[in-house]
Amino acid sequence: MNNRTRLNRRDVMKTSALALGGGLLMSEPLGAYPKGVNTNSTPSQLKISDMRVATVVKPGPSPCPIIRLDTNQGVYGLGEVRDGASATYALFLKSRLVGENPLQLDKLFRKIKQFGGHARQGGGVCAVEMALWDIAGKVYNAPVYAMVGGGKFRDKVRVYADTTESKDPKIYAQRMKERKEVMGLTWLKMDLGVEMVSDTPGTVTGPSELSQWEENNLEHPFIANEVTDKGIAMLSEYVAAVRDAVGMEIPLSMDHLGHLGVKSIIRLGKAYEKFNLEWIEDVIPWTYTDLLKEISDQSPTPILTGEDIYLKEPFRVLCEKHAVSKIHPDLATSGGILETHKIGDMAEEYGVPMAMHFAGTPVSCMANVHCAAATQNFLALENHSLDVPWWSSMVQEYTKTPIVNHGWIEVPDRPGRFVPGEQPESQVVAELGPGRFVGSRQLDRLLERRDRGVQVGTGAVGLELGDPHVS
Repeated sequence: MNNRTRLNRRDVMKTSALALGGGLLMSEPLGAYPKGVNTNSTPSQLKISDMRVATVVKPGPSPCPIIRLDTNQGVYGLGEVRDGASATYALFLKSRLVGENPLQLDKLFRKIKQFGGHARQGGGVCAVEMALWDIAGKVYNAPVYAMVGGGKFRDKVRVYADTTESKDPKIYAQRMKERKEVMGLTWLKMDLGVEMVSDTPGTVTGPSELSQWEENNLEHPFIANEVTDKGIAMLSEYVAAVRDAVGMEIPLSMDHLGHLGVKSIIRLGKAYEKFNLEWIEDVIPWTYTDLLKEISDQSPTPILTGEDIYLKEPFRVLCEKHAVSKIHPDLATSGGILETHKIGDMAEEYGVPMAMHFAGTPVSCMANVHCAAATQNFLALENHSLDVPWWSSMVQEYTKTPIVNHGWIEVPDRPGRFVPGEQPESQVVAELGPGRFVGSRQLDRLLERRDRGVQVGTGAVGLELGDPHVS
């Protein structure tokens, strides 16, 4: 063994092996250790140098801003702002991050989490947190699940997905059957709201001529819509058709019931009991804890919520009161990888399992996969892009083999490297400068030009500077 080898090994032990290396790579001889370490990185001297952004426009929930945190040593990390949110939620955090060591993950998260909020407002903090873990995985040559949870509970993650609705129960059921038999899904979800039957007289009772503001902004208890017995019977026909098509063995969940009152939700929960649903989702806003508790106590069908909740504390309230049967955080809102793992561990103490909501690109998807692998009470991960043929190929290594394979995602044992591919359909619409990511200095100049009345964002730049639909 030469002196150089000894020096490299000593450097590795100082910088990374104590925290992560000992249990991760012992299948290799110790002398092979330096080969698996990013020799371009000195962890103690690593600093964040910039934040860049590219915006992906895809079918379904969109746009999806992807951020890249650059460092002074050439190591970078990718994160994703939640679908439908502005990249601004991440970009305005740059001044709090530049010059910081990205490996101080918890410290940085505690520093910036004050700038996040519920729903899409948490997207920037979560994107940064994902990118920090991506950097850490590359520097320490360890999969994120090993750093977050000390290992994994599963080698593959179960995926579930909703299905395009049809007002014909037989067609809807056939589409659900194809999800099971063609795509190989082992967990299904159907969207079934009162709008599916409201065209039929006598199905829904509610005030007429609501303004657009009332329809879009008033929460469920304030609309005064109630479903009738006739409406419940017609809705049940859809669920019966689906169960006839896919069988009773496969888990089936339901979402988008509509803006209904508490009593209507309870009645639906009782009507759906015979179909053995895994849950009915977001039946009223999650902030009404006591009303959710009332529904959960009286509905034999389990209640689930959580996709718009930021941080662990509100989940604790729901779990402590057993206001819901299951929780459903979206990692791009709930606080990122570690916070969502903590949410799962907390819920487990109260006997509450955790599914995960997700509707973005492969960048956020793989962050979810690592979190799910490391969290014991995880059930299944949602995916809203099974019908987008180029979704997987946004990551170069998945151009031939899809990420979601017969209803499962394999948990990678290597450090995450989420590199957007070259597929033109992905419409990566931030193309200024080298590569696909616009530097924040360029963004500053673009914003200055916009403020002076100069037109920007005409195809080269899609950064929600005025038109979120630019492509």
